[in-house]
Amino acid sequence: MKYNWSIKKLSDIAYINPKESIPKGTIAKKIPMDKLQPFCRDIPEYILEKFNGGSKFRNEDTIMARITPCLENGKTAKVNILENNEIGFGSTEYIVFRAIDGISDSNYLYYLICSPFVRNPAIKSMVGSSGRQRVQTDVIKNLQLEIPPLDEQKKIGNLLKCIDDKIELNIKMNKNLEQQAATLYIKYFSPSINSNANEVTLDKFCLIFTGKKNSNAATFNGKYKFFTCSPDALQIDSYIYDGNAIIISGNGAYTGRTRFYSGKFDLYQRTYACTLKDDYNQDYIFLLYWFVKFNLSNKIMGGTRGSAIPYIVMTDLTKFKFEFNKKKFENYIPLFKSITKQIQANEQENEKLTIIRDTLLPKLMSGELNISNINF
Repeated sequence: MKYNWSIKKLSDIAYINPKESIPKGTIAKKIPMDKLQPFCRDIPEYILEKFNGGSKFRNEDTIMARITPCLENGKTAKVNILENNEIGFGSTEYIVFRAIDGISDSNYLYYLICSPFVRNPAIKSMVGSSGRQRVQTDVIKNLQLEIPPLDEQKKIGNLLKCIDDKIELNIKMNKNLEQQAATLYIKYFSPSINSNANEVTLDKFCLIFTGKKNSNAATFNGKYKFFTCSPDALQIDSYIYDGNAIIISGNGAYTGRTRFYSGKFDLYQRTYACTLKDDYNQDYIFLLYWFVKFNLSNKIMGGTRGSAIPYIVMTDLTKFKFEFNKKKFENYIPLFKSITKQIQANEQENEKLTIIRDTLLPKLMSGELNISNINF
């Protein structure tokens, strides 16, 4: 055993599902399961709702999904959207963990719950009917773990917190940059504000194509991005294009989701890429991206072809219309290019930070890596 570490049950270092009270009918902040992002510490939003039951928690508590597939998908978060002494609530499918003063650190506890030393036994403990299996809370309470002294817990928690703080800052910066782009677009390119504009279609400027592969073509730790209709890119060892592209989800819950990517990538068969034709200024792609992003969903979303599931066909993109004034277009390309490239730089930094965090986390939690040997 590591120096000064001790074996303790999880219930010895955390209150599990601590008792709190919210009078029924009280309007309170609620964190539904669908608001949690996979493998993301911070909670992006909440709703206000009358309390009629559910798990209850305070700031600094950790909430972990106890139901499949939410737990496997990484739905564990640290509560940070409440005021001092405010109590929030959420799904009955959460297990709530609270640090014990003088015994455990709330940041360390969050990362411990995220670590394979808690996640894996929790997943293995699941029982119930197929698709509705739940973690056995007693198994979690009695889970025995090697735990460092409190001062070392704080150092470990603080290091990992610093990484997640930077990730969250980049996310907020990107949201702000997108708002800037939206403001500029509305001011200079909203339809019908430019009487000198001609109406053109996207295929005038872009080659538009889709992938050929099924989603199961993804490979673990592949070299290149593999874009499907899900929010997060997968990995693959093949690529079909190398360069700047507008990537568009073609069906499912995220139909019309549009992102910009620069580099080598492959595509799922129902995901589209728009790349600039060689005979145009290649920087056009940066402004065209925002034209598509801000307008596509309004034009074609919502099951417009009689289906309950929205989807995109090739002509939705090739014949996507917008107003084009060459002089104005080229005047504002530098602004939109700068915003787009900064967003991508922040995304790339977050990918690197996530790898660093996910590499450090199990090593620090197991004591394989001594926190005293890390300068930060």
